Formats: sequence, C-alpha cells, structure tokens
Amino acid sequence: MNVLIIEDEKPAARRLKRMLSVLNIEVQQLLHSVEESLNWLQNNKHPDLIFLDIQLSDGLSFEIFEEITVKSAIIFTTAYDEYALKAFKLNSIDYLLKPLDEDELKVAIEKFKEHQPNIANLKVHLDDIKKLLVNPVDRKFKKRITIRVGQHIKIININEIVCFFSENKATYIHTLDGRNYLLDHSLEYWLELINPEIFFRVNRTFIVHINAIEDIISYTNSRLKLTLTSYNDTEIIVSRERVKDFKNWIN
Repeated sequence: MNVLIIEDEKPAARRLKRMLSVLNIEVQQLLHSVEESLNWLQNNKHPDLIFLDIQLSDGLSFEIFEEITVKSAIIFTTAYDEYALKAFKLNSIDYLLKPLDEDELKVAIEKFKEHQPNIANLKVHLDDIKKLLVNPVDRKFKKRITIRVGQHIKIININEIVCFFSENKATYIHTLDGRNYLLDHSLEYWLELINPEIFFRVNRTFIVHINAIEDIISYTNSRLKLTLTSYNDTEIIVSRERVKDFKNWIN
C-alpha cells in the first residue's frame, strides 16, 4: 500500500509517518500545502490512500479536488467538532480526530482495506462536507468591509467589489472605480463572510461578483472565460470542475 500525507503541521506529518511505518505502510511523500499537493499529484502516480488535513497553510484541502481528479482513497485528519464530523460518518468517509490515536489509525486502515471507499463519489461527499464546514444555517453575510489605507480607514460597500483575488500569496479586492486594495486575510476567510448568492469562487485565485460579469465566453477544455467590470489585469477562467456549479449559480 502506498500512502501520501498532506498535513501543514510538519511535526504532525512526521509523527503520522512513524505511526504508519510501525504498521509496515510505506509513505511516499509528505506535503504541506494546497499548491505543493497540486504540483505533486499532477506529476506523480496517485497513491492508494491519502491522509488529508482539512486546513492547510494556504487554504482548505478541498481546493485540491476542485482542480484535479484524485485517484486515491481519502482518510481525513481533522480537529473539527462533532457537527462537522457527522458529515464524514453520513458519507462513509473515514476520518481521524487530532491528536491521532494509534488504535484508531489501525481501525481506519483496516476499514480502508475491507471496504475500498468509492472514489467515484468523492466529489459529492466533499461538497456536502464543505457546506457543513463553511456555510452554517442562518449566516449573516458582510454588507461592507473596512480597509486601512495609509493613516485612513476606508469603508467599502460589498456591492462596490468586482472581485476578490490572490496574487503572490496576498489577497486583494478590485472595486468598481478600478482600484485594488490589499486585504489582511485569505480568500478562504472572505469566502465564509460573503453571500454565495452574489459571489462565486471561479477558481483558486478569483471570487467574482455576479453583477460585475460583463461577458462569458466559451474557452478551451470545457472552461469559461469571464470579462469583469473595470478588471483586465489577468484572464479570469472558470475551472472545468466549477463550470456546472457556475452555470447553476448564474441562473
């Protein structure tokens, strides 16, 4: 059995590797971020099993599955509460609660060997889990955000925002007046605070406002290209895995 560990806490990753070695299980690689994991999975044969942390250093690990088709079974390692863990149980996806326990690890491995999780259904399960993790019921969404500009604090109405985007490990908003403003938090942070009816994450880099979309163009590999109000710095492409959800969102 070949195993991959994706965990942003390096001591925790090394400890899990040692625990697996006691069970005579080979660990191919230790990876610590979404970006690093995408690069590795795009250039290597996928392992039999991946131990996957949910919160990585550069975002949620769900982003990996939104970019590529992973041909491995998944066991999540997580510190989320029981409400979130219900989703794992309902969808028959194994999980290990941190700090990891040796006996629970053995049980999870045996369950994987006996039942061989249904990889074809993984995308659906992830969507269900993600909704529980980041979209709780009765959420109140941001109507405005404040940004420090020099010695001043600027108030920006949410409907003035054309898009959120990341660049060089920093996060920005682009506004209707054509300006970019640096934000203090990641795209994942803001995605939890803005209304999903008016904002949609089209790829790993961009979240767009529905009213800012001026044109939608068919693009290569079944993707879509967007033209946004006042933004023309880089191409904005709806990733192939998100095209279906994007079309449902705009209807």
